[in-house]
Amino acid sequence: MIASMAIYGTLSLFIRHIPLASSEVALLRAVIALGCILLAKGIMKKPLPIRDMGRDALMLFLSGAAMGFNWIFLFEAYKYTSVSVATLSYYFAPVIVTAACPLLFKERMTARQLICSAGATLGLVLVINPGSLEGGDPAKGVMFGLAAAALYATVILLNKKITRVSGIDRTALQFGAAAIVLAPYILLTGGFDFSGMSASGWLYMLAVGLIHSALAYVLYFSALRSLPGQETAVLSYFDPLVAVLISLTVLAEPVAPVQLAGGAMILGFTLANEIRR
Repeated sequence: MIASMAIYGTLSLFIRHIPLASSEVALLRAVIALGCILLAKGIMKKPLPIRDMGRDALMLFLSGAAMGFNWIFLFEAYKYTSVSVATLSYYFAPVIVTAACPLLFKERMTARQLICSAGATLGLVLVINPGSLEGGDPAKGVMFGLAAAALYATVILLNKKITRVSGIDRTALQFGAAAIVLAPYILLTGGFDFSGMSASGWLYMLAVGLIHSALAYVLYFSALRSLPGQETAVLSYFDPLVAVLISLTVLAEPVAPVQLAGGAMILGFTLANEIRR
């Protein structure tokens, strides 16, 4: 679990070295990861359970589409603001899920959930403090990060409806759905243009597809088999912590103390909401 979260946390380093539109990066990521998973399952002679999808087919397709556009918005956020601000904005997703569950699933919101949601929201206000934002167009970067968070929350909520397909099979099918949706979207919004890609750009792209997608997801679902839910929730916070550390050290992006305090509030309150006694 720690390895998979650390891999996710380094994603921004690779994305920034790929001279492609965010939609093209998202499509190639889905195609490369899907191809890798299908190859591995073919070697193990374990086909995808396509015939067993049943009523989950629609939810798998919608969640895959949301996943693809979630990547696009996150990659766009990296372009317009610092990695730390983009990541912390993106990690507002659990708060969106908490707020949506009472409306969609008629789950009762507890006092702790209300307090944690309010605390995380206040943390977000500190993170997007206009006087502290860095980057080409920081306000736009934050908006892209929050849009990515909303789409990731959509993926989580749709996955609650998927009962027949689980684990890496679900992820592979979602990768396929993302590719099916993103390909016509790219064709309708300007088409493909790989003319600016160098050899190093393709190497970074392969790394995103093979390491940050296929390998990271396999590690993640392998860990889920042997970890209780609470440990999974706690260890998942290695992802934003690694991303923020990379932003501060490797990329040397300035982060104001008020933003660090806001980030700590977002992560702390969302984690407190997930931990049970």
